[in-house]
Amino acid sequence: MPDVKLEDLEHNQIKLTFTLSQEEAKPYLDEAAKRLSEQSSIPGFRPGKAGYDIVKQRVGEMKIYEEALESMIRKSYVEALLAQNIDTIGSPHIEVIKLAPENEIVFTAQVSRMPRVKELANYKKLSIDVQASPLKDEDMDLALRDIQRMQTKEVRGTKEEVVTDGDKIVVSMNMKVDGVPVEGGQAPNHAIYLNEEYYIPGLKEMVVGMKEGEEKVFTLDFPKDHAQEMLAGKPVEFEVKLKELYHLESPDLDDAFAASLGMSDMNKLRDTLKDNLQSEKDQEHQARQEKEMLELLAKKSQYEEIPDLLVNEEINKMIGELRRTVESQGANFDQYLGSIKKTLAELKIDFTPQALIRIQVALAMRAVADTEEISVDEKELDAELDRIAEQYKEQKDAREQIYSPQYRDYMEQMMKNRKVIEFLRSVMIK
Repeated sequence: MPDVKLEDLEHNQIKLTFTLSQEEAKPYLDEAAKRLSEQSSIPGFRPGKAGYDIVKQRVGEMKIYEEALESMIRKSYVEALLAQNIDTIGSPHIEVIKLAPENEIVFTAQVSRMPRVKELANYKKLSIDVQASPLKDEDMDLALRDIQRMQTKEVRGTKEEVVTDGDKIVVSMNMKVDGVPVEGGQAPNHAIYLNEEYYIPGLKEMVVGMKEGEEKVFTLDFPKDHAQEMLAGKPVEFEVKLKELYHLESPDLDDAFAASLGMSDMNKLRDTLKDNLQSEKDQEHQARQEKEMLELLAKKSQYEEIPDLLVNEEINKMIGELRRTVESQGANFDQYLGSIKKTLAELKIDFTPQALIRIQVALAMRAVADTEEISVDEKELDAELDRIAEQYKEQKDAREQIYSPQYRDYMEQMMKNRKVIEFLRSVMIK
């Protein structure tokens, strides 16, 4: 192994200086010469069969050294981190100091060290008391209405019928401000449910009484707090043509309705719904407890300087999570940013405090695991991977991914984190 010198720098960075003798470099040089032999046509030799001296004569010895450098640096760097038990983040900055035939090889690697907890809070003396939110009658009523809404039938209206409060209509709509069409304000098939609140006050009242094929022009003031600043508080002209009318027929909340859902009667439906809602409440309560518990531990602990690189990585992870959530709901992320009146740069600034907390939580959890010697043994991990793989019996690629080293490491960390949280719950939650 090469000689390695470790130097601590400012801002929690380290610098490793590697020195390889000619003897230590020889295996890398021989392998590099072989690769160059395979890539070059050398008269009298099959690809990969020319010896070191022949390749040197053909391409020059410096070319061999340059070819060997990457693997030399990569292996030396990884071995040094493992040998000295150093956790780093990001890619190292490499600088070659000396690279010449018949000389020792010297290069440096500068990288950010994973910050550590300088002083872990005494979690056995910390406590939280998060009160559970009781299940209310309003929660039950709202859930029943949601189920009723999902079972509502749409019955096509006739051309002679007029729109009433409880209907659904499909309209062609064009919005203008001062005679100029509003960007995004043209919708050839826009659905409006008149039994629900609409984002433009007064529109529902203007369409009630219309018939299919009828056209109407009217002006409404947009809400002052509307997300689009160019429309907020302004009078907007609407050109509306009613294309389709549907009557919404909601089922009565009775035993027949319960039977259609596989329940014996409404009492059974209410009991089942109550159990499900209570389970959701309990899960939400547990999540709030754990969030407060971990953030308290993080805030009461002290840390080494956290590099900007780590903070930026966490912010980008949070942005990615938000983007996936927004897009999973069928929305456009750029339009979402417009609706909250934020640029991406502003959103990243807003996320910085929470990103720091998330990093501190992760560091504190790691420190607790080390202190309490919390780990996941191989049998536990194998059993969990087998359980997950069982769900993908017919998907070969998915099963291979589950048993990959990367996913194995991920699951081991997830299971360890779960154990740490369970331990902290036992000592911090009253």
